Amino acid sequence: MSKRIASKYKINRRLGVNLWGRPKSPVNKREYGPGQHGQRRRKPTDFGIQLAAKQKLKGYYGNIGEKQFRRYYQEASRRRGDTGENLVGLLERRLDAVIYRSKFVPTVFAARQFVNHGHITVNGKRVNIPSYNVKDGDIVQVKSKSRELPLVLEGVESVERDLPDYIEVDHNQMKAIFVRAPKLADVPYPVSMEPNLVIEFYSR
Repeated sequence: MSKRIASKYKINRRLGVNLWGRPKSPVNKREYGPGQHGQRRRKPTDFGIQLAAKQKLKGYYGNIGEKQFRRYYQEASRRRGDTGENLVGLLERRLDAVIYRSKFVPTVFAARQFVNHGHITVNGKRVNIPSYNVKDGDIVQVKSKSRELPLVLEGVESVERDLPDYIEVDHNQMKAIFVRAPKLADVPYPVSMEPNLVIEFYSR
């Protein structure tokens, strides 16, 4: 199980959105932020809007650390094409993101821990780094001994999320093939993501 069962929902409350589209999210009942000042409404500044977009995207992938997230931005900037689209593509190549997208576990936090604990192989080799960069055509698989874990069964049976078309998933063999890096429109985010505002935030 993820260590962030309770605290992950603070991210939802702080941002005022149901970030992962889960029915348990407290935002479903209380859209305002946590704490005694949570219900205050202020007109957001341009900086505030950009910061919220960054926190939303960063939080969605398991609250990635600022240093690492900035490195993703720098790598996205170096590549050809739209920087925002490149950023989303890099984030979706994370091994923990692929595990989550493939519905091998119920949450992105559980995916990170699942990879850390050595339950995953990539092209037949054990990988325990959640930020591992999955390449086109890579085969990601849950180890045979780990396939009956309650966490895995919960993930496979979940109806909260749809499988994206840029990953081919076989739940009988608990195997996923990363076909290609997606565009923003391909990613099944439950809330609107604005990577262009994230780019604006870092390029100030």
